[in-house]
Amino acid sequence: MRNISLVVIHCTASPAGVKLNVADVRKGHLKRGFKDIGYHFLIHLDGTVERGRPWDQPGAHARGYNVESIGIAYVGGILDGKPKDTRTVAQFHSLRACVEIIKAQYPLITVVGHRDLSVDLNGDGVISKNEWMKACPCFNVKTEL
Repeated sequence: MRNISLVVIHCTASPAGVKLNVADVRKGHLKRGFKDIGYHFLIHLDGTVERGRPWDQPGAHARGYNVESIGIAYVGGILDGKPKDTRTVAQFHSLRACVEIIKAQYPLITVVGHRDLSVDLNGDGVISKNEWMKACPCFNVKTEL
């Protein structure tokens, strides 16, 4: 079993309401040169959770953190061409449930959004909006999960 210390929450950066599944995301990730889908779990618009990359394998979702993390993505994240929290109520609940299940197995993990792994460019100890490398997952993981 891998040593897991981090769960990284993502969005697929796809338009709100557009259905995607693991096969769709895998196809896009393979085109980008990944070995497989980068995420371990994908949360569909209806809240269904689909397994992606096997849990025992490092993901390809957060450079520099893949070895010690599990990646969860919800489908969506774009509205009118801009980053936006587009989670459905079902996705909201499923994401929370996924995190709780993982926390039960790894009680010392930290849960962060992909944007929270951005570099603190001004050195003030806080990753500010202007320092985000991306807006993903388009909500504040620290206050919601």
